[in-house]
Amino acid sequence: MLAAIEDRCDAIEECYEFMLGYAGKGFSGEDSGESSEVRRHLQEAARSLNGLAPALGDVVEKQRLEPESKYRAFLAIIDRDARDSLAVVELVLAQQVISSQLIDNLNASIHLRALLTDLFLIDEILCAHIKQQDPLLTS
Repeated sequence: MLAAIEDRCDAIEECYEFMLGYAGKGFSGEDSGESSEVRRHLQEAARSLNGLAPALGDVVEKQRLEPESKYRAFLAIIDRDARDSLAVVELVLAQQVISSQLIDNLNASIHLRALLTDLFLIDEILCAHIKQQDPLLTS
C-alpha cells in the first residue's frame, strides 16, 4: 500500500520536474514530440491525483496513525489540494496546444505548489513513522 502511494507521489513530482524543464525551453507546443511528452506526464499526474487522499486515508487506517483526527484533518487539505490541482491539470490537458508558457503558468499555480508541499510533509511523517516501527528500515 505504501508503495502505491509512493508511486503516485513520484509521478506527480516527476511531472512537475519535467514541466520545469519544458517551461524554460520556449516551445510553442506545435512540436509534437515535446508536446506529447509533457502531455504524457500530465496524464500520469492526473491519474495519480485522482483518489490520492482516500488512498492516503487507507494508509493512516492500516498503520493506525494517531491521533487519527489530526491525520484526517490534514487528509482533507490534501484532498482539496489534489482536486484543485487535478482541475488545473485537466484544463491544460484539454488544450490542443501545450506551450512552454502555458506550462510555466501551471508551474506557478498555487494549487500545485500547495499539493507538492502537502506531499513532502506527509511523506516525511510516514517515513518517520515507519522508521519508528522498524529502525532497520531506511527511507
